[in-house]
Amino acid sequence: MNVPRVLSIAGSDPSGGAGVQADLKSIAAHGGYGMAVITALTAQNTRGVRAVHVPPAAFVAQQLDAVSDDIEIDAVKIGMLGTARAADVVGVWLERVRPPVVVLDPVMIATSGDRLLEPTAEAALRDLLSLADVVTPNIPELAVLTGGPEAVTWEQAVAQAREVAAVHDVLVLAKGGHLLTSDTQDALVSAHGELAGVSGPRLTATSTHGTGCSLSSALATLRVVTGSWPEALRRATTWLRAAIARGESLRVGAPGGHGPVDHLGMLWDAAGVRARALEA
Repeated sequence: MNVPRVLSIAGSDPSGGAGVQADLKSIAAHGGYGMAVITALTAQNTRGVRAVHVPPAAFVAQQLDAVSDDIEIDAVKIGMLGTARAADVVGVWLERVRPPVVVLDPVMIATSGDRLLEPTAEAALRDLLSLADVVTPNIPELAVLTGGPEAVTWEQAVAQAREVAAVHDVLVLAKGGHLLTSDTQDALVSAHGELAGVSGPRLTATSTHGTGCSLSSALATLRVVTGSWPEALRRATTWLRAAIARGESLRVGAPGGHGPVDHLGMLWDAAGVRARALEA
């Protein structure tokens, strides 16, 4: 098959662990050709977000048109949008271009706890949900989307995911990473309940910066590769667990922060890159 052409519409992370930087690494790790439309520039590192600069929405529209006028897009991953105007522009573009696969990561709250979406933009973001195939909120974001309290059990998370799925006619990826359980669970949830799920023992690791970005872009790419959402979820979560476990070996970030995952570690190992570097 052709190499999947995957577009990330998201903010930029200068430290390289989240946003479009994480998306492009994730897409490449799964055999895709990554492209990026920048919706926001952040000043951030592994310990938090310091500032956000948003380009004019008209420029976001110009980026989108420049890519789609020239390149056939197989999948789109949408991340940080920042403003209501940017969300509106992306919505108009999605309706016109209608990419085959759309994964929306409703980036509102970073792993560090920083808010990444203007409060006035939340309504505009909700309007995008019905244009996506899969939505991938974390536990705090799921609570914002439902207007309820944060889930503290897996059953509560699935119930909130079903609510979002029913209202917006979309699959929702419920993610259990924020829950205080010995195992972590993830499941694709429709209005009727769980469609497919995966689970595994909880990892003790600090390399969790950009996990939501990385998982959603992997899911978009693998849906093109496999043609199946359940199989895409299985492969994406297996890869992400390994990437988190290997993250500390990158030695990126000062103590006390959330380091990045090792997006390409398995490819480097398979190619003998690290072994040759150690021999040099």
